[in-house]
Amino acid sequence: MLAAELIRAQGIDVLALFFETPFFTSQKARKSAKSIDLPFKVKHIAERHLGVVKSPKHGYGGNMNPCIDCHALMFRIAGEMLEQEKASFILSGEVLGQRPMSQNRKSLALVASECGYGDILLRPLSAKHLPETTPEKKAWVNRDRLMDFQGRSRKPQMEMAARLDIKTYPTPAGGCLLTEKAFSRRLKDLFSFQKNPEIREIELLKLGRHFRISPDAKLVVGRNNKENEELRALGAAYDFILTSAADPGPTVLGLGNFTDISLELAAAVTAAYSDAEEGKPTTVRVIKEGTEKMLMSRSPGKEEFKGYML
Repeated sequence: MLAAELIRAQGIDVLALFFETPFFTSQKARKSAKSIDLPFKVKHIAERHLGVVKSPKHGYGGNMNPCIDCHALMFRIAGEMLEQEKASFILSGEVLGQRPMSQNRKSLALVASECGYGDILLRPLSAKHLPETTPEKKAWVNRDRLMDFQGRSRKPQMEMAARLDIKTYPTPAGGCLLTEKAFSRRLKDLFSFQKNPEIREIELLKLGRHFRISPDAKLVVGRNNKENEELRALGAAYDFILTSAADPGPTVLGLGNFTDISLELAAAVTAAYSDAEEGKPTTVRVIKEGTEKMLMSRSPGKEEFKGYML
């Protein structure tokens, strides 16, 4: 928001560009852009981004976040869009040193080099600490009117926001699921057992409780009615849908190839997370490709399945 306002103050039109993937969505960015009347566009990059996440050239951060490669990809795609948007350069709200791993001087230079558009990649908030870019050298923008922010403190940005009468702005957290430990654990498991996962399988990682019950089979157990509905919506015809036939309980989505043994285990998990009385026999409904059958299962305690949980 601040970077855009710095450039707009110099009489230059700015288009806010958000790159959307299953790991981060545009909701907050859209709201921020609207609050300052900034033109806004979403670019969906799921397929290209997934390739980077699976095999990042520059490795991961603390979890499954390939920040260097991710940033480079986004700037590369922005560069590819310059002509169609009739744009002259790319700008970013990054601040030198704000995120020590991905926004240190070396990382910023690496991203600029890797994206292929480093000569026209301007970081207005820290420009005075960084090498001059083409927009500055050619006086498209006045470097003297750019900033010299650096470090982890947001105090200078907050003071600038107050001067610009920007009262509502997002928190420092970027909202990327790849930085979250639990989500990253599920994603790592998916990549381990599935060479080319579908986008819907990535979306499923956001829902429910996950159980790896065999190398070929996984369960996702809904935690509430909303998740139960979402699981059914994301399920494919060739997946298993399991529910307790006699007691209230979750929708359980079974993905992969199930043997008779793994299907019995899936039924036991379904029973354990239902309201069926522990240790008592109960019936589990199993649906696949429009065919329904019933399995008898004795409802064990949930503790029995902790070893399978992701």
